This record gives sequence, structure tokens and C-alpha cells, in this order.
Amino acid sequence: MINLAISVVPILLLIWMMTKKDALPSHIALPVTALIIGLLQLFYFGTDITLISANIIAGSLSAITPISIIAGAILLNRVIALSGAEDVIRQWLEGISRNQTAQLMIIGWAFAFMIEGASGFGTPAAIAAPILVGLGFNPLKVAMLALVMNSVPVSFGAVGTPTWFGFSSLGLNEEALMETGRLSALLHSIAAFIIPVIALKFVVSWQEIRRNLLFIQLSVLSCTVPYLLFAQWNYEFPSLIGGAIGLTLSILLARYNIGLETPESASNIKTEQIPFKTILKAMSPTLLLILILIVTRIQQLGIKGMLTDSTPLFNLSLGFSDLSVSQALIIKLGNILGTETSWAYKTLYVPALIPFLLVVLISIPVLGMQRSTVKQAFTETASRIKMPFIALVGALIMVKFMMIGGDKSPIMTTGQAFSNLMGANWQWVASYLGALGAFFSGSATVSNLTFGGIQQTIAMNVALPETTILALQSVGASMGNMVCINNIIAVSTILGIANKEGYIIKRTVVPMVLYGVIVGLASAFV
Repeated sequence: MINLAISVVPILLLIWMMTKKDALPSHIALPVTALIIGLLQLFYFGTDITLISANIIAGSLSAITPISIIAGAILLNRVIALSGAEDVIRQWLEGISRNQTAQLMIIGWAFAFMIEGASGFGTPAAIAAPILVGLGFNPLKVAMLALVMNSVPVSFGAVGTPTWFGFSSLGLNEEALMETGRLSALLHSIAAFIIPVIALKFVVSWQEIRRNLLFIQLSVLSCTVPYLLFAQWNYEFPSLIGGAIGLTLSILLARYNIGLETPESASNIKTEQIPFKTILKAMSPTLLLILILIVTRIQQLGIKGMLTDSTPLFNLSLGFSDLSVSQALIIKLGNILGTETSWAYKTLYVPALIPFLLVVLISIPVLGMQRSTVKQAFTETASRIKMPFIALVGALIMVKFMMIGGDKSPIMTTGQAFSNLMGANWQWVASYLGALGAFFSGSATVSNLTFGGIQQTIAMNVALPETTILALQSVGASMGNMVCINNIIAVSTILGIANKEGYIIKRTVVPMVLYGVIVGLASAFV
């Protein structure tokens, strides 16, 4: 019991610091929490100082992955905005429909759904949210909408990585993994009738939602029906295919005003027709980004294997660690300070250089940008990532500290306490353990890797269906994206929102809890 209290108190303190009236910014609250947990590991759990130091190094270096993705996303956003392409896209989308609900569903739901299927890594919010802000929506409200919307497709994000890799250590046969995927898709699809509506409420009124409810549900179904069908035989492409079909159908529905209320302001306004060539040019960075993501994420095309090739290129001893660089430029530090702690960065696969920086370099001449404007884009990007980098270092060191100790680590102690408390009723709350993992780690995949084994053991101990509990874990890890600190920092940084992380968590936790209630109830009947 004492171990549980010691494990939970720092996290409760973090939540309090970030959500109290005069909330501390994340770049202060997260390092402070990491320090507290580090001191507890040293003086209470008796962890060796060398192991703690190794995890500080690994945690600090781990921040390179999210911050490089954030930097790439901001840079592309600034290029699109400063070149004038964003204005063209905004005018084109307004030409499809001036209805705000339609714009939010097309970009915030269907477009983000497809991007999640191709890439994951927080890319959907990074791409979709700035487009919505460009359409005139409030950045803070857009941030919350983007976080909540980007939950349903996550179990099959990045071509199914949270499912096929997240549960790779559990010894599941192919049929069990397929069944877990099918159930995950079904539970997500049931929740999707309600969750996007809740997300819309952050931006528009209930009255507007009611008046456009038919379009909303048709847009939801246009993604989830193909998503659910594909999940019956594949766990890599449901989100990618579902999003692509849903985006196309949502645009057509909006174009023909099906299920939409026509805004009064639009009735007497004639939208200027933008030449297709101009639209294509303005959309070329986004289209190229999607194309590269798809080509580099589908295993069968062979490029993914090249970008993740771990065949050693050279090895070098740095004294404090063993450095290895692979043929795909995967940089890895192993045996840090003589411990089993390690760190790796997939230079070519993490979507920072490819596709973000690559698309930027191609887009600069295509969009005809002046040298001074390009310099401005890089300068603005650099200025935006300073504080988030500190916050992410704090968050990732905190996560490393929470995981020290194996089966007796603070994070495993917390998870086990959940199961001991609920027993045979575990099915009703299983998703929240997945959400806890995503909150800590910033990744549905890592949550599944961390807690998949606990969920499997609980299912066997209390005689619950293994695939159902694992599906709830997967769904929970996805819904945890709504409150995940890393994701909140990322989307806030990209949209230029400062010191609002606690405010966002207090509001996105409500749909997350509701999500868990829905899938818990639904799991009893599937």
C-alpha cells in the first residue's frame, strides 16, 4: 500500500500543478515531477545512482524524437502560411462549404483520420490543426478538438503499429491478434457515434451541432464503416483506408450540402472560383506529405524496410556507452553507464527529415518563396520549440523513472493496484489502464507494450476473454491521446499556445472518461 501511495502521489502532484488556478507551465511542472520521482527512486526504492543517471541520459535523448517531429511540423506549417498557400486552401475549403461544422469534420475528423493511419507520431494534429486555425477557428479550441478527434483511428495508426507491434511480446497467434484488432475497431466505431460530437462542442454550439447532426454522423460513418470492414481481415490499413474513403465522401456530402444547414451568411455570397492549378499548387506540400507517408509506411512497398534497416554500419565505444549506427542511420546508444538502459533514434523513419523537412525543401521552390521568407519560417520554428523541448525532456525522464524496477516499478505497481481492486469487474475499467500508459508515455504503442502483459495476466486470472481485454487496452491507449502530455505540448506548440496544458487536460479528460464508459459497456455485449 505504501509503495502504491509513493507511486501515485507524484503524478497527482503533477496533475495538481498543471490544473490549479495559477497553473505552472509544463516546462516547470514536468521537470519538477521528474526530480521528485528520481529522488524517490534513489532514497525510497533504493535504485542505484548509476541506473538513475543512465535513465536521465536516455530520457533526455528521447526528447529528440518528439521535438524533431514538432519542429518539422511547425516548419512546414510556417512555409505553407508564409507562402500564401494557406490562404488559397482556406478559400478552397470555404468554397466547398462555409458551414463551420462541415469544415471541422472534413479536416479535424476525416483528414486527420487518414493521416493517423499513415503516420501516427502526433502527425494528424500537427497537420490538421493549423489548417483549421487558418480557416479562422480559435487555436485553443482547435487544439482540444484535434486531441479528442484523434482517438478513434489510433489503434491502427502508423499502419497498425500499436496493434501488431504493441502486442508483439505477448505470444499471440495470428487469429488472436486479428480478433483483438476486430474488437478494437468495433469498440472504437461504437464510441465514434458520440466522441466527435463532444469534440465539436469545444468549437461550436450545441444548437449548431443539432442542426448539422445528420452530416456529422454521415461523415463519422464514412470513415468508420470501411475502417470496421477492413479490420475484419487486416490490422495495418483500417485507419488509412477508412480515412481516405471518409475524406472523399465527407467532401462530397459537404459539396452537395447533404445533412447540413446552410449558414445565413453564405446564402447571398458568391464564392470566387479558384483555378484548379492554383489549388493543386497550394495543396502540393500536403499531398506530397501524404504520398511520402503512405509510401514509406506500407511494408510491402519495401521502402519502410530500407528506412528501418538495423544492419550495423559501424560501432564505436564512447566510454560511457556503446554507439552504433545502422545502414538506415539508426543511431543507438547501448549499455549506457554500464546498465541495460539504451536509446535509439530512427533518423530516416521518424517523420522529421522524411517527410517534413524533405517536403519543405521541395515546397520552397514550388511555392516560389523568397529567401527572406524562408529565413523567417526557420526563425519562427526555432523560437517556438525552446520551452517545449525542456517540457518534453522533463516528461520523458519522468516516464523513464516511472518504469525503473520492472514488475515493482511505480507504473506497474499502479497498474496492478487497479486489477486487485476490481477483480472480475476489471472489464469495466480495463481501458483506463491503457489510457494511463498513453498519458505517461505519449504513445499508444508504448502503452500496449507496457501494460499488454498485465492485461493478459489479469484476463487469465479472473477468467475474462483475453482478446476482449487486450482490445480494451488498445482502445484505452488510443483514448489516452486526449490527455497525453506529449501530444498536448506538441499541438499547443504548433498552434502557438502558451501555458495552457493544464487547462486543456481538465477539459479533454471529460470525453476520455466518457469514452471509457462507452467501450466498457459495449465490451459486455460484443
